[in-house]
Amino acid sequence: MKTVLVCGTFDALHPGHQDFFQQASKYGKVIAIVARDTSVRKLKKRKPLQSERSRLQRVAKAKNIYQAQLGDKRDFLKPLEKIQPDIIALGFDQTTFTIEELKQQLKKRFLTPRIIRLKSFQPKKFKSSILRNK
Repeated sequence: MKTVLVCGTFDALHPGHQDFFQQASKYGKVIAIVARDTSVRKLKKRKPLQSERSRLQRVAKAKNIYQAQLGDKRDFLKPLEKIQPDIIALGFDQTTFTIEELKQQLKKRFLTPRIIRLKSFQPKKFKSSILRNK
């Protein structure tokens, strides 16, 4: 069975995340990397709603998740070296890298997973930034 990697903050787990996990599970067993608090602050310029440990616990218990772990504090691509995913599933709104930039970064680490972008699930209703502002 193939290993599918998903990554994210997963603040306030909602039906959009559940749909994301379900879509990813169609490709294989899903391993989730939960962003560290420091990474969320750096990339999203805000503090997460919940601690990294709390977010990790919720994701680990989510349906369609085979395994969940925290990301690396300094190098968010480092866990991929150990996991060696067959597929990386990106959410519709994940824009830290373009797919080509991500492929280039992974190639430097001798990793060549297939990278796919999954569809949104009611993005005007179930998107973390929208829910956070309510």
